[in-house]
Amino acid sequence: MAEFGFNEQHQGEVINYMRFARSKRVLRLKTIDSCFEELKDSRLVEETFTVDEVREMLDGLQVVVRGEVEMELINTAHTNVLLLRQLFSQAEKFYLRLQSDISELENRELLEQVAEFEKTDFKTTDKINQETNKPKLAPLNEGGVSELLNKEIARLQEENNKLKTRLRTLESQTMSALDERTRAERALKDLQKVQGEQQFAAQSQEINCLEDTVASLKEDYERSLNANAASQKDLQENLISAKHELLRVQEQLTLAEKELERKFQQTAAYRNMKEILTKKNEQIKDIRKRLQRYEPSE
Repeated sequence: MAEFGFNEQHQGEVINYMRFARSKRVLRLKTIDSCFEELKDSRLVEETFTVDEVREMLDGLQVVVRGEVEMELINTAHTNVLLLRQLFSQAEKFYLRLQSDISELENRELLEQVAEFEKTDFKTTDKINQETNKPKLAPLNEGGVSELLNKEIARLQEENNKLKTRLRTLESQTMSALDERTRAERALKDLQKVQGEQQFAAQSQEINCLEDTVASLKEDYERSLNANAASQKDLQENLISAKHELLRVQEQLTLAEKELERKFQQTAAYRNMKEILTKKNEQIKDIRKRLQRYEPSE
């Protein structure tokens, strides 16, 4: 059956069906032969017959043979329907929709191939089967396509389980990376807070000292103003100078604050913390890309 593209199992199924059809055909032919033998034994007992008698015998034989042939054709059609029912039922279990081309049933070339197969290969296969006592094939719904599909389903399920395990691992890694990033950000904020508090305390202390100085100068100025009006101009100049000094000190404090911030950014702790945050951000981006390959957003 190489011309038909069948595999070994399907070829065996075709052979079984042809063997069944041949046995039914042989049985029906024997029945027809028995009809003729019965006519010969029961009616052809005289040497001469009239035309009417011959016509009567042939008409009776025609009715009997016609009934046998019609019964065989009907039975063959019904048998083919049952065979198709098995095939369609098996296909529907796997949501397949089979189609048939009725015109191919009258393809003379294919019919001749089947006849040639029955005359040669079929007889050879039948002889080999009888010698080896080959066991019966499994039912259609328990082997063949069903077995292959079951194996494929099992393989896909195993692959799906592996992907789920991999996804859970990636999710765990992502959560760990997020936790580490959160801890690093919290530590950086705490460090900046401590540095800021220290800087603010130093600035506040210096400002308080300057304010105390200004207050003292004002007191001196007032005392001097009450004590000696002549020194008023000098006191005013001292006050202005003190204010200028205060502005200068405030500007120096601002510059010192910027310098302190610059030095802090150059410290090893700041650089290490920034490097850790950069690495964690890159890891999170990579993990998110890998997650999108397994669970693309709809």
